[in-house]
Amino acid sequence: MAALEKATGDAVFKFEPFVLHVLCQELQDAQLLHSVAINAGFRNSGITVGRGGKIMMAVRSTHCLEVPLSHQGKLMVSEEYIEFLIQVANRKMEENA
Repeated sequence: MAALEKATGDAVFKFEPFVLHVLCQELQDAQLLHSVAINAGFRNSGITVGRGGKIMMAVRSTHCLEVPLSHQGKLMVSEEYIEFLIQVANRKMEENA
């Protein structure tokens, strides 16, 4: 709260979900891993094939959270709401585990 009170710009509370990047030897390996990840609830997962043929499978969770707290130095939410956001983010962190 002390840092927010001193802020002169915009402040955002941000929670980034779990991400695991796996380099796959074959496209079929990436497709299998993708199916497993989706079925396990990691709905933002995907496959990327680079120019050199590198096959990367990203396992991503959907547990993200991004909330503006202040704008141009003015606090836009209450301390109670920030405490609530922390509780929500902590639950998301537990879900990541």
